[in-house]
Amino acid sequence: MSKRTVVPEDLFELKSITDPQLVAGGKDCIYVETVMLEEENTYSSNLYYLNVEEKSEPRQLTFGENRNHTPRWAPDGRSIAFVSDRKEGKSQIFILSMDGGEARQLTNINAGATNPVWSADGKQIAFNTSLKDGELLSDQLPAESNKKPMPLEVEKMKYKSDAKGFWDGKFNQIAIADVETAEATLLTEGTNDFQLQSWSPDGKYIVAVADLSEDIDTSFKSDVYLIDPQTKEMKNITGGEGHFGHVTWSPNSKKLGMFGQTREYENATLAKIWIYDLEENALSCLTNEWDVLVGDYTVGDFQQGTVTPGILWGEDNNSFYFIASDHGNTVLYYGTIDGAMYPALLEPRQHVYGLSTGGSLERAVIAISTPTHPGDLYLLQVSTGDKQQLTNVNEPFLHEKAIADVESFQFKSSDDWDIHGWLMKPAHFEEGEKYPLIVEIHGGPHAMYGNTYFHEFQTLAANGYAVLFINPRGSHGYGQKFVDAVRGDYGGKDYEDIMEAVDYALAAYDFIDADRLGVTGGSYGGFMTNWIIGHTDRFKAAVTQRSISNWISFYGVSDIGYYFTDWQIKSDLNDIEKLWKHSPLAYVNEMNTPLLILHSEKDFRCPIEQAEQLFIALKDRKKEAKFVRFPEANHELSRSGKPNLRISRLHYINNWFKEYI
Repeated sequence: MSKRTVVPEDLFELKSITDPQLVAGGKDCIYVETVMLEEENTYSSNLYYLNVEEKSEPRQLTFGENRNHTPRWAPDGRSIAFVSDRKEGKSQIFILSMDGGEARQLTNINAGATNPVWSADGKQIAFNTSLKDGELLSDQLPAESNKKPMPLEVEKMKYKSDAKGFWDGKFNQIAIADVETAEATLLTEGTNDFQLQSWSPDGKYIVAVADLSEDIDTSFKSDVYLIDPQTKEMKNITGGEGHFGHVTWSPNSKKLGMFGQTREYENATLAKIWIYDLEENALSCLTNEWDVLVGDYTVGDFQQGTVTPGILWGEDNNSFYFIASDHGNTVLYYGTIDGAMYPALLEPRQHVYGLSTGGSLERAVIAISTPTHPGDLYLLQVSTGDKQQLTNVNEPFLHEKAIADVESFQFKSSDDWDIHGWLMKPAHFEEGEKYPLIVEIHGGPHAMYGNTYFHEFQTLAANGYAVLFINPRGSHGYGQKFVDAVRGDYGGKDYEDIMEAVDYALAAYDFIDADRLGVTGGSYGGFMTNWIIGHTDRFKAAVTQRSISNWISFYGVSDIGYYFTDWQIKSDLNDIEKLWKHSPLAYVNEMNTPLLILHSEKDFRCPIEQAEQLFIALKDRKKEAKFVRFPEANHELSRSGKPNLRISRLHYINNWFKEYI
């Protein structure tokens, strides 16, 4: 009997395995398992333990329907700190002994506590919380039921964000809690945001990143600060050079490693590895001549709570491991402070989305996904390259479902650029049959399709579609020139790359029906979907998601509009003509493809008015269009939205293509 194909509701069966944490120098590993709860219409995360040497069955450490995450080992390896919203739905830090027993609540902060970082002696934990200027950790907040609606006074341009909504007047601060007494004190305060990074092994410094510019509205820096936890004195070690983060200490506390970039190409600038030498008081870039992006920039719609660890130092204070994005893969790399960089694990197709070494150079616990495998943990013996699977959480799903596979390809564009992509065949593909094709376009535009599991693609393949997805100009993973090429040229060569990829697929795969093509994408992919149907009639149906249709209004309504427009379109309100030239709405008269418009009500990144304008313009011209608005959802609907809305979204996409293709 053939296996059943994937349906949207299978998301409720899948388990996301993220954030592995290997104890320092040991064999104990903690990780986070997240599931979607159908009846409660929410997510639940719990912590699990496994012994990487004994390969024993994982043991569940936390229980219930709450979110338990961010586990961090105490220096002695006898307990872990983690974040949980089990008390009144507010995130607080708890400590769990590995000897057994109930978790003990460490913080009871009104605004909640996140991001636990242990001191080297295990006596204190630093964490992040949010406070208004002058507010104390102990200040009581009014109960939700007692809150009255109040006017929102706005004086700054950065007054809203897609992640947090409207700014509530609070700033991200760092506090320190005594592990024994639970007494907490503030380390930072004022009217700036501080993001905690790490605590030096010798206990002398806490590292944070912050932008202390006077005009935050026009500043996009992220500097690294050394903070003395005793005196609270701060030292800027990056000097306003650019945007830095993921800061980690060498074991001897003499060096700091970090990801960073100096914004030569604004937000299209490749992140690189930097080292700060405390003895020399000098900052240097290790990978300045290396045209590879450090970090994980792979686009997916499944994993929950992935963590980019930065560089993980070895015990020799000279070597480290890190993840980099390269040609559709995320690769585990080995590096040294002398500038050597080479792959520690390089397989034909892999998405390494989690990494922990416990300070060892000999082995690592890594989380890997592929196009046909949602994700699991593996133990890598670096010297031999031996890789052993530690978890198998989605085995029932993989055993029962027909998972469509992909083929990668590369072709030369008409102007001789290398373009890389993938073709997913329909599930239960049969030779000699003809199949419709759906073109998927990622957001960003500075993101990367890669060798990872994508549930949306699987549902399309299950319904008999081939799926084409590529990394056009503007995508990460192919060097600085490639990712920068889209800026100022939206709808130009990026559009040509996608159209030429369609031509390539039609020539290379004779089972594709050239008369039955569809196109969809979200964010930048939504912009490009709108642009495509305004410039060609070759597609029978289109679905635009969280899209941009009008750069003129986007400038003022998006949480990033006034600077993103300048960076990406290379224009502003002083050149309305250029903004309109790059706006899909300008070509609405040429749009003849039936269009489904999907948009979230609380999307502050690409606000819903972008969809409203397009819908009304189409309907006023008697074009075929439908508009679906998702309540209580933001720009992240497809990845972390309410489960029922994520499922509905997938059904809308598939049903629209069924109706028109």
